[in-house]
Amino acid sequence: MFTLLFDGIAYGMLLFIMAVGLVVTMGLMNFINLAHGAFAMAGGYITVALMQNYGVPFLWCLLIAFVSVALIGVICERFIYRPVYNKPHLQQVLFSIGLTFMAIAGTDFFMGSQHQIVQLPEWLRGRTELFGGALGMGHYRLFIILVCAILAISLQYFLSKTRFGSRLRAAVDDPRVAGGLGLNTSAIFAVTFAVGSGLAGLGGALGAEILGLDPAFPLKFIVYFLIVVAVGGTSSVTGPLLAALLLGVADVMGKYYVPKLSAFVVYVLMILMLIWRPQGLFVRKGK
Repeated sequence: MFTLLFDGIAYGMLLFIMAVGLVVTMGLMNFINLAHGAFAMAGGYITVALMQNYGVPFLWCLLIAFVSVALIGVICERFIYRPVYNKPHLQQVLFSIGLTFMAIAGTDFFMGSQHQIVQLPEWLRGRTELFGGALGMGHYRLFIILVCAILAISLQYFLSKTRFGSRLRAAVDDPRVAGGLGLNTSAIFAVTFAVGSGLAGLGGALGAEILGLDPAFPLKFIVYFLIVVAVGGTSSVTGPLLAALLLGVADVMGKYYVPKLSAFVVYVLMILMLIWRPQGLFVRKGK
């Protein structure tokens, strides 16, 4: 029981890191980017390619995946996404879905359709048993929990306590007034999009070993990302974090106890949460 709870928390932390960029673009930038999973997939493939072909250490691969996908995000934001910021949401959805299928086709062509394998370093492969075996903690899952917890705290502080976070909220609430006050809203959105994309890439790199990695990755997990956004809300980091943890624990528990109904358990939980809090778990005051 405790082992399942631990694995569910690790899974939920992974989902949060991959989905938080979508939270930022949908909630703070008012842009629906259903191609978000493609950035997570890019981080996973960058990690696999660096480790298998060049022998780059795993920790360095994580950093490179974050930076590389963030740079890809900057380029995409400037030349692909920016022209559709002010379009209706239906056009944004269709546009980003098209990008998703393009990313899947391109990955399948260049990398192949086979399932990719990540060889973890020796110090992350072990397992520690506590309380007479009642709690089994895989070292890699413990590593994921620690890394994602640090990132979640840092991101919350960055958005709520720093000057950039204040400028971002001002640019979202009223871009014209923010621009009139001298804020470079285009640069603010570009940096925000880059950070969200980079976090997705980092999540994809961390999750490649647990979630699996193949060209269909964006389609497999986009529903989970949307559940995190819908249940957690888009006005804070705390809500999506709690939603991701609930989703992760429910998914792991469901697959263990009722494997044939595991998806049913997840969607019932989502429906109940949305009936209870249709606006999400947390709403920013004054929004």
